[in-house]
Amino acid sequence: MPFGQVILGPPGSGKTTYCNGMQQYLQAAGRDVAVVNMDPANEQLPYVADIDIMELVCLENVMDELNLGPNGGLVYCMNYIDEHFEWLAERLGRLQEKYILFDFPGQVELYTHEISVHNILQKLQKLHYRISVVHLVDAHHCTDSSKFISVVLLSLSSMVRLELPHINVLSKMDLIQQYGNLAFNLEFYTDVLDLRYLLDRLEAQEFGELHEDDDDPYALPAIDLPHAVQCKQKLREKFRRMNEVLIEVIEDFSLVSFVPLQIEDVESLQRVTQTIDKSNGYVFSDKPAGGILKDSDLQSDRIGDMEEKYVR
Repeated sequence: MPFGQVILGPPGSGKTTYCNGMQQYLQAAGRDVAVVNMDPANEQLPYVADIDIMELVCLENVMDELNLGPNGGLVYCMNYIDEHFEWLAERLGRLQEKYILFDFPGQVELYTHEISVHNILQKLQKLHYRISVVHLVDAHHCTDSSKFISVVLLSLSSMVRLELPHINVLSKMDLIQQYGNLAFNLEFYTDVLDLRYLLDRLEAQEFGELHEDDDDPYALPAIDLPHAVQCKQKLREKFRRMNEVLIEVIEDFSLVSFVPLQIEDVESLQRVTQTIDKSNGYVFSDKPAGGILKDSDLQSDRIGDMEEKYVR
């Protein structure tokens, strides 16, 4: 029974870098690892792909031949892979004893609206692959309340749509301080605690405050200020209610949490790998764990350790 990871995430979240780093780490730990490039637009790979989907379909060719844009072309490519899955299945059959990393494209509509990726993953399960989805998002989104709620909703949508064991990862932890300070400690964001604490910050980010003595060259004439303040207050109330409803949806499902990762930090890689091994059942198999730490070795303050290294 083969095991593996399906790596997803928005463009630029570090999926290909993750595949490269995770492959090196797992091989050093004693696992026989293969990487499958599932992105028909990813021409510059830092790793050697054991299977490259671009041999089946290439986004650039699709765009030229069908006169499609990048997004439409990618949707076509993923549908084509779904329809010609036997091409992939035949090549995967040669890698039966390997641990597989599937490097998927980053366009979010493929997971939130389209059905092709869902179909591909279901077909992998029918081949008896025990896979977990690893969904990467940039850690710096934690510094912006509205962006953080957006990535939580994106993660939740992917979890519900794809119907697989799901690990959400805050990637690029080493860059988080370059984008500002966190409003709360790191555990608030990794455990997705009471997001209602973010409501006031969301309003401040979106509206600020309006005062009659503001020194603004584009301010309305004084005679119009009461009306402007009234309109702004109504918009503020609608904005708050919208965010309250979004937070209610997140809390009703209560599914999303995050694991922090810095790809060059071996200890954080160990913790992410151990979480994935538990989710896809690898930890319960008779396959060698290699140098991966056991769960009992990871019960220290892992979030506190990451916060000490990269946030404070």
